[in-house]
Amino acid sequence: MKYISFLSLILVLALNSCSHENSLILTPKPGPAPRINGTRLFGVRPGSPFIYTIPATGERPMKYEVPDLPSGLVCNPANGQITGTIENPGEYKVTFRVTNAKGTADRQFRIACGDNLALTPYMGWNSWYVWENHVTDKIMRDAADAMISSGMADHGYSYVNIDDCWAVKPGAKDSSLLGEPRDKDGKINSNRRFPDMKALADYIHSKGLKAGLYTSPGPFTCAGHLGSYKSEEKDAERFTEWGYDFLKYDWCSYSDVSRRDTLPALEKPYILMSGFLKKQKRDIILNLCQYGMGEVWKWGREVGGNSWRTADDLGGSFEGIATAVFRDGFDVYSKNHLEMYGGPGGWNDPDYLLLGYLSNWKGQTVPTPLTPNEQYTHVSLWALVAAPFIFSGDITRLDEFTLSLLTNDEIIDVDQDPLGKPGYRVSKTGNSEVWLRKLEDGSVAVGLFNRDTTEQKVTALWKDMGLEGSQKIRDIWRQKDIGSYTEKYSARVGARGVVMLKIRPE
Repeated sequence: MKYISFLSLILVLALNSCSHENSLILTPKPGPAPRINGTRLFGVRPGSPFIYTIPATGERPMKYEVPDLPSGLVCNPANGQITGTIENPGEYKVTFRVTNAKGTADRQFRIACGDNLALTPYMGWNSWYVWENHVTDKIMRDAADAMISSGMADHGYSYVNIDDCWAVKPGAKDSSLLGEPRDKDGKINSNRRFPDMKALADYIHSKGLKAGLYTSPGPFTCAGHLGSYKSEEKDAERFTEWGYDFLKYDWCSYSDVSRRDTLPALEKPYILMSGFLKKQKRDIILNLCQYGMGEVWKWGREVGGNSWRTADDLGGSFEGIATAVFRDGFDVYSKNHLEMYGGPGGWNDPDYLLLGYLSNWKGQTVPTPLTPNEQYTHVSLWALVAAPFIFSGDITRLDEFTLSLLTNDEIIDVDQDPLGKPGYRVSKTGNSEVWLRKLEDGSVAVGLFNRDTTEQKVTALWKDMGLEGSQKIRDIWRQKDIGSYTEKYSARVGARGVVMLKIRPE
């Protein structure tokens, strides 16, 4: 009996070993020659401070040049930071040039100086899903340092965003969360964990990055810190004084002071804050965080939002992250045809990229519960639907696999495509789905998704995608050409995984 039990144990271990997914890195490492990455289109308002760093990979040192910059802007040749202001509205077409010992790379870039910001989905990092209510000034500075040292900034990531818990928390037992809630002029103050919010923003800007923060239209934030209720104008002025570039505006306690069962009531706080932000001499991206109430995608842009959350928090339950990614990423999106509402200046936001090390809400920071295949699915779907690429894991503990997921430039090119047309599902057969996104160069990005728990064959038919004739196919994750096909393309796709393609005419 003991011998049989031992054999049984060996069999169980072997089966578990066979079913375990390896964290297979598909993304090739950048080569030594220069390559310019990130968005090709950037919006700024006349007279607002211009902050943009040319993202480029390749052997250092590099020389950065933009010979045709509009009047008012300058480019630092040592680090590619472009600063200054543009006074005259218009579209300016410029050429980025980066040179190192291995060669020179050029890339066309458009600067749209006008009323619209976030012409492509913003990219960056947010503190919530790893640090939640433990965030500090040092954590934010370390995150800015890590965005540079990890190379994420070289691929287009630029926002370093504090989430909840920077403001004073009235009645807190922890003295580090206390302080004067507002100054004598009624402007919001930070708690003792953040001794100088302007200095923090200046530090982030010194890295060529942008700084973001968070508040609520209610009296308090979700974690009980001071909100902006009845002080919206003063807070918009304060955020500008401090030099922040992004505001996540989270509904939270606003339900305590307002109804939420009518459209005017849902719109009111966002109309109010966006109006005050537009009066500022600084471009501040406004992220509407109200969890999809009232079909916000239909009116988020009209009330001044540059993005709007389409569902609940993906990581509200650590154990439920995978379920939430598939539900909110696939089902909520398809059911509501969200591709009809996102586009330049306003994007559907299904929440953050929950990769790497995350808070498990039990006082620990642990690896994401998503399998490797699910992580590829997570990033691929976000790129196809043109969602903001905001990573919310521990940016100071990036392993090679997580970094490879975040820095595949061909995946990022899909997310940042200047045409700005979000993708959509073109077919569904059982647990297999095919999603398509039209791109500016006339090609399409296609995701072959397998939502089953076992490997499946997934087929993309030309007739479903509006394609004809011979088409060239490229595997985007592997950055490798596959060949030419007619009528259809099929691939074996791993459990809850994806094959991500770029398809263009022969």
